[in-house]
Amino acid sequence: MGEKVVAGAFDLSDRQRYRDKLQKCLKGLERLLEEKRFDRPKNLMGLEIELNLAGADGMPRMLNGQVLERIASRDFQTELAMFNLEVNITPHPLGGRVFDRLAEELRTSLAYAHRKAEEVDAGIVMIGILPTLERDDLVSSNLSDVDRYTLLNDQIVAARGEDFTLDIEGVEHLVCTARSITPEAACTSVQLHLQVTPGRFADVWNAAQAASAAQIAVGANSPFLFGRELWRESRPPLFQQSTDTRPPELQAQGVRPRTWFGERWISSAYDLFEENLRYFPALLPICDDEDPLAALDAGEVPRLGELVLHNGTVYRWNRPVYDVADGVPHLRVENRVLPAGPTVTDVVANAVFYYGLVRALAEEPRPVWTRMPFETASANFDAACRYGIDARLVWPRRGRHGGLAETDAVTLVRDELLPLAEAGLDAWGVEAADRDFYLGVIDERCRRRVNGASWQVETFHRALEAGLSRDAALAATTRRYAELMRTDEPVHLWPVGVPEKVGTA
Repeated sequence: MGEKVVAGAFDLSDRQRYRDKLQKCLKGLERLLEEKRFDRPKNLMGLEIELNLAGADGMPRMLNGQVLERIASRDFQTELAMFNLEVNITPHPLGGRVFDRLAEELRTSLAYAHRKAEEVDAGIVMIGILPTLERDDLVSSNLSDVDRYTLLNDQIVAARGEDFTLDIEGVEHLVCTARSITPEAACTSVQLHLQVTPGRFADVWNAAQAASAAQIAVGANSPFLFGRELWRESRPPLFQQSTDTRPPELQAQGVRPRTWFGERWISSAYDLFEENLRYFPALLPICDDEDPLAALDAGEVPRLGELVLHNGTVYRWNRPVYDVADGVPHLRVENRVLPAGPTVTDVVANAVFYYGLVRALAEEPRPVWTRMPFETASANFDAACRYGIDARLVWPRRGRHGGLAETDAVTLVRDELLPLAEAGLDAWGVEAADRDFYLGVIDERCRRRVNGASWQVETFHRALEAGLSRDAALAATTRRYAELMRTDEPVHLWPVGVPEKVGTA
């Protein structure tokens, strides 16, 4: 949620005015779609990575203001909590050696940011959830000093009306409460953007939803929270519960959470924006002066500010985005499934797999979403989050007989999805050297059954076996992770275990 807002109180009339304005924005979007006013195909991709700040001891550092002041680059921004940053990479056209260029840009940017962070005894760590975070780190006093975060927190807390309950049962069971949304800051992700035309939007979004489970299975990197070993990718349940405006009674009634996978395949981008208005009350009822319908009547392109702001407070794992660039509106699919890290090479490999797979799935003659119930895609996502690279997923059978079959994730990825991703990358015009290298990283993860989550868990348990306490083992795992992250060797090549000199530090 990058919009600039100013904290303040809302009265009863603000919400009605905002609801009315949202309906005008939705009508404006419908007219834009009908009048075919959107940008022509550009095959643009973009990337954002949320980052953690941790010291040489592996513990979080609440220093993003000081670090950002030293970095002094608009590519880096605040995130929800003081131990978070975000880096944004300029959009690139898909094709050629784009992914090698992207990797080099990321290495340069992150190395520079890390050097600046070291000036205040901190460092950049790309990881889904920092293993050393404790409950006392995730309190409202550690929210970043930015009005929009304070206001968002206040509105979600007010809507909830009581403490948030975190109840995640995985390998171990975590139950605790929070008085603010700050636990959501533990979730640091990679956000992959793809600009698409309205005519292709539904196919690309449906494809992204179907692909989400495979993305998580090969890319899981968040097995720990508050000292507990939970799901292999614990971000989704944590994010949902820490932003959940529903008290238990509304949950029991089936009211939808603001963080959700969705409930149906779509036929238009309009479907998602309309659902967001129909199901979710406004958290930030801030109106601007634009009349979107009058702007359209005058031949102008409306900003649809209220719609954009509201859309940013509904946390879909594949989110629709409306934006205006150089006076021309466009649509993007924002894929928010992946955790950050472990290395730049791993991040780019995850991106390559996604962009290739989504292109191929979106263009299949018999699309996967016509052969698989949406509920199956949602169950696959849940299974991948729980079990990571050891998950079992349900996928349509190949061949004329059709039907669904359950298989282990690595077999599905290696036998079916990697060849599809390869074909999709060829369709984008990505050069074979980039395609083969980065898809090879995904293939090797599958062959060895190693991703960031499995490495963290194995290293943690080795540290426990060596006699370290749980807290010391988590800190040693984090320090070793940060050390190996900076080598940029992909995670499937990392040695397992904590060196004696690190483990006993």
